[in-house]
Amino acid sequence: MTRLEKDLAALATMSLAQLRERWNAPGEGEAPAVPVALLRRLLAQRLQEKRHGKLALMVVRELERLAAPAIAAPESVRRPVVLTQGTRLIREWNGRTIAVEVTGEGTFVWEDRSYRSLSEIAREVTGAHWSGPRFFGLKRRG
Repeated sequence: MTRLEKDLAALATMSLAQLRERWNAPGEGEAPAVPVALLRRLLAQRLQEKRHGKLALMVVRELERLAAPAIAAPESVRRPVVLTQGTRLIREWNGRTIAVEVTGEGTFVWEDRSYRSLSEIAREVTGAHWSGPRFFGLKRRG
């Protein structure tokens, strides 16, 4: 077992006071006020860096770049659905198939009647207020 392996193994059994003392031994300032488990890992990193050297700056930047999306993961951008003339929207509701055709004037045809919005059709079908785009699966909840 190498000296480094012995030092790393010893960290697992050290108390908080012993870890702080070990941190302060090299004369690099006060030990950070962190939980004992984190202090062990920081000391292990410090010991390994002294033995093998620090990560190359290019590697550090790449790790930071890879971690950035996980840290600041913005909600996915939803693109609005564009309905072109002739598009047919089909939905099954209580065993009944609802088929709506999109017309060129921004209106919708269902059962040979013209409607100004999908919400009007959803209300007619269900008897309740619904978001028409959501009823036809064009938008998700939330």
